[in-house]
Amino acid sequence: MSSKEKKRGIVLEALPSTHFRVRLDSGEEIAAHLAGKLRVHRIKVLPGDKVTVEVSEYDETKGRIVYRG
Repeated sequence: MSSKEKKRGIVLEALPSTHFRVRLDSGEEIAAHLAGKLRVHRIKVLPGDKVTVEVSEYDETKGRIVYRG
């Protein structure tokens, strides 16, 4: 298993197909998609929500939203 770094951020905009533009607390913007558990439990993520994102270690501009709140 690879270790992914978890970072906090705010959703800026909702894109098609459960993708989002997220501004991290460090100031950088990344593209992120919803994790499977959020889809299964139909957790709504809207612009302005605070989220926790797992950032890919291979591409720092992409990530996965794993927690809203």
